[in-house]
Formats: sequence, C-alpha cells, structure tokens
Amino acid sequence: MIKTLQKKFILLTMLALISALLVVVGGINSINIYQVNKKSEILLSMLAENGGNFPQQTKKDPHPQMEEKDGKTVPKEESPKEAPPKRILDYPISEETPFETRYFTVTVADDSSDSLEMSVNVSHIAAVSEEEAKEFTEELIEKEKISGYYGRYRYRKAETEDGKNIYIYLDCLNDLQSIQNFAVNSMLVGGIFLVLVLILVSVFSKRAIRPVVESMEKQKQFITDAGHEIKTPIAIILANTEVIEMCEGESEWTRSIKNQVSRLTELVGSLLMLSKMDETRQQIEMGEVKFGKLIKEISDSFHTMLVQKNQKLELMVDEKLSVYGNEKEIRQLGTILMDNAVKYTPDGGKMRISLKRKEKMAVLDFYNECESLPQGDLNRLFDRFYRTDSSRSRESGGYGIGLSVAKAVVKNHKGKISVKAQEKGILFTVKIPVREISSASKRGFL
Repeated sequence: MIKTLQKKFILLTMLALISALLVVVGGINSINIYQVNKKSEILLSMLAENGGNFPQQTKKDPHPQMEEKDGKTVPKEESPKEAPPKRILDYPISEETPFETRYFTVTVADDSSDSLEMSVNVSHIAAVSEEEAKEFTEELIEKEKISGYYGRYRYRKAETEDGKNIYIYLDCLNDLQSIQNFAVNSMLVGGIFLVLVLILVSVFSKRAIRPVVESMEKQKQFITDAGHEIKTPIAIILANTEVIEMCEGESEWTRSIKNQVSRLTELVGSLLMLSKMDETRQQIEMGEVKFGKLIKEISDSFHTMLVQKNQKLELMVDEKLSVYGNEKEIRQLGTILMDNAVKYTPDGGKMRISLKRKEKMAVLDFYNECESLPQGDLNRLFDRFYRTDSSRSRESGGYGIGLSVAKAVVKNHKGKISVKAQEKGILFTVKIPVREISSASKRGFL
C-alpha cells in the first residue's frame, strides 16, 4: 500500500511537471519559429517592393552643403523624413543586411504562356545556378504557387513596375537549422531536467508522504489492537448466552444475541484480514490451487439458500483449471462473490458462474440479476464500507467490506477484479494469472 502510494505520488508529480515543461518549451519554440518566419517575411516584402533588390541605404554626406544663417556659415539642414511605423518583433535592417542575405530572383515576362522568357539574377547566392533557378520557377508556375517554402528557400511572387512577374527566393537554411538546433537542444535540456527531477522526487517522496504513511500505520495498528480486544468480550457474551440457554432454554432473545455475535465476529475477522493484507512484507504461503473444483464446492455449499429463495444458478466451470496461489484466500474470494450474488439476487432470480482459461489468465465471472442496478461509478463497490443501499444492506447483513477483501485477495495474487452492469444485473470479473506448476515448486511463498 505504501509503495503504491509512493508510486502514485511520483507519477502525478512527473505528469504535472511534464505538462508544464511541454507548455514552456513549446511556447519558446513557437516564439522562435514566429521570429524566424517574421524575419524572412520582412526581407521578402522589402525585396518585392524594390523589384528584387534591397533599397539603397542613404549615408550621411561627409561634405554637406553650407548656408549662411545669422551671419554664420552652417551645414544646410535636411528636410525631416517620416519615420517608418514600428512593428512588433520587427527584424532590424542595417547597412550589412544586403550583404548578409542570400537570395536570387527570376523575372518572367508572362508566366501564363507556354514559352517562358526568364531573366535570372543569382549574383547574391552561390548555391544555385541559373538553370536550377529556372527549374524551380517552372515547377512553381506549373503548380500555380505564389508563396511558401521550396526546400530551404522561402519564395514569393510579386509584380514589378513594368508589369512583369518576379519570383523572389530567400535562402533560409541557417534559420531552419537554427530552429531545428534550438528545438533539439531545448528537448535535450528538458529531458535531462526531467531525469534529475525524477531522481529527486524518488528520493524525497518518502519524506513527502510520511504523514500519510504514519496515519495509515496508526489506523492499521488501531484496527489490529481493537480487533483483538473485541474478541474477548465477544467470547464472553457468547459464553454467557449459552449459559442462559442451558438454564432458561433457547428463546428469541438468545438467538438474536448469537446472530449479532456471529455478525460481529465476521466483521472483526474481515477487518483483521484487511489489516494483514495491507502489510507489504507479509509472506503468503502459495501452492497449487484447484480453482475449478474449489468454485464448484463453494457453489454447492450455497445450495440450500438457493432453494429457499427459489434462485436459479447456471454453472459453467472448468474443474481441471488450477492456479498458483493461497487456497484459503481464493476460497474466501469465491465465498464472498457467491454470498454477494445470493444476497442481492431477488427471489426467483438468476445467477451465472463461469470459470475458464483465456491465454495466460484464469477468468472467473459472477453474474446475478438485481432488483435495481447501482448508479454511478460501480468501482466504488470495492471501497471499504461502501454500500449502495444502506437499508437493503442491513436487511441482508452486509457491512460493505466483503468486496474490498475480495479486491485485496485478487491483488495479492497479481490479478485484476472489475465490475460492470450487464443485461438486468451486474457482472464481477476476476482475472488471475495461471502459472505452470512443476513438481519441484509445489509449495512456496509470495
């Protein structure tokens, strides 16, 4: 139980951390991609607006014109120019930008005709020849593409002042490699971070769940101590009742006392068993259990109750099927499921028990009709002291603890138990692994 709680704590912590890390890393990479695309978009727009060339950068004249002002010779003032509007995450353009940018252009007089007259300018790039530039453009014209990516090149179709179509190609290899390297590095750093956090969480998880573990230990200790303490007054009450019957004879009151003592004894036994099953280091004696014959014996022991309630039982059990487990616990598992089915099947109702081998699992199905199907999450039936109908449970003598014991037994045998509504009733399914039992390992401990 403690190890399970620790694993859940580590799992939830790591899931929350991974989710947060994915959002952060994904957000940073998205911003990086946006900035790179924005840069190429600005450069393409600038080239498209200037006919495939960068605009001439105006430099400050080292010999400005002079003028007479207030009797002094001063540099002539230039008329102020309107500043271009600022754009968010804009790419800074400097005098070096034309020399840093690798691009080429292809001008087409009329790209709608069969004969294409192309003028190619590859003076600003060394990786592409004129023939390759023409091939790129012919393919784009054939596919009627006007913008996008062509391999490592981002392109755009524009129109020159003289009405010709110009295809501008911008080499984005460095930017694409930058995006890829940034993504790989961020994921690598994130992975290393997760591994380190996993190690730290695993180391400190015991300290984090220590208050819960201490509370659970106190609860188990209380149940164990209270169970043993209650056994003595129960035995005394039962002995006194038997003495009264010997002196006064059996009566309605003594029978009621003995029935309640029996119910209380059963409850204490179940609580003590659950407490023992919670002990993670408890060794359970294991051996070959003839599962099929055991289920047949349990169903036969309920024959009288079935007759009294006029209930019909359909039994489909492979009596040759055996499993490796603890016979006492598996017998208790079958008894709990059978008792639960008999209690909650209405008079004249039907039940069905099936046991067969499916691959490497022994599959046990308990089906019974119900007067009314439980609502909500049926898995809550395995919670301790949970009862769907308190008044009905009191009539049938249930405490809402039997199915939790059954779940603990199945868990001790590395199996699974599930429940679902089916037809007019409810179906419990138990799956226990089947192991090949050799003569050298007839008995053992789990």
